Amino acid sequence: MADTADTNESVERHRLGVSHAVVDGVTVVTVSGEVDHHTSGVLRLALTPADPGAAARTVADFTGVTFMDSSGINVLIAAHQAHEPAGWLRLAGVRRSVLRTLEIVGLTTLLDCYPSVREALAS
Repeated sequence: MADTADTNESVERHRLGVSHAVVDGVTVVTVSGEVDHHTSGVLRLALTPADPGAAARTVADFTGVTFMDSSGINVLIAAHQAHEPAGWLRLAGVRRSVLRTLEIVGLTTLLDCYPSVREALAS
């Protein structure tokens, strides 16, 4: 994983904030704002494990995500694949409007969604 100081980003002009923390060996990526074609690159970088060979474990805290389009769907699929085969990506705190988008495209069958970061870490 890249140095935390280098990966904490706030892209105000693109309405997205991303920060990282490590909790018990699990990377917690906190995302806030809108995920669209302007901001999806920042999210892709944040959710891609630094060492693809390692069994990366990541919880993406989407509590602050207010909007997500198909660009975000593509990022989540790629991030899920980047965590395979031994690691995992979990989502936490996904708002109903964003969760509905994930459900419509069938992504909730691929990614586990939890009500909170604590629950995602405990599973």
